Amino acid sequence: MVLTDAINDKKTESTSYSRHQYRTTLGITLDILQTCMDAGVNGILVSRVSQKANLSHNAVVNNCQRLVDAGMVSTSRIKRKYIFTITEKGIRFFYELEKFQDTIKEINIRY
Repeated sequence: MVLTDAINDKKTESTSYSRHQYRTTLGITLDILQTCMDAGVNGILVSRVSQKANLSHNAVVNNCQRLVDAGMVSTSRIKRKYIFTITEKGIRFFYELEKFQDTIKEINIRY
């Protein structure tokens, strides 16, 4: 009986570690804005955003397009390369989102 309980406890422990926490859209948006903030006024290439935010190229393009439509990120094209630059509105939103993230972490809610 004791051995069975120990095995069941071990299974429960290993299962809790194997669960993968996926990022929410808000988390992805925060990662993209953070990457653009780090790049500064010079902007950042799509491929670099993809690397730093750990997202596929298509995911970056789709999410950045939403940010461009909202006026938080601007885009420019040099030859065949797209460069994203954070706007003033994006900077304000980024800081508000960071405050929100800190509050959520304090009360231990996954967002």
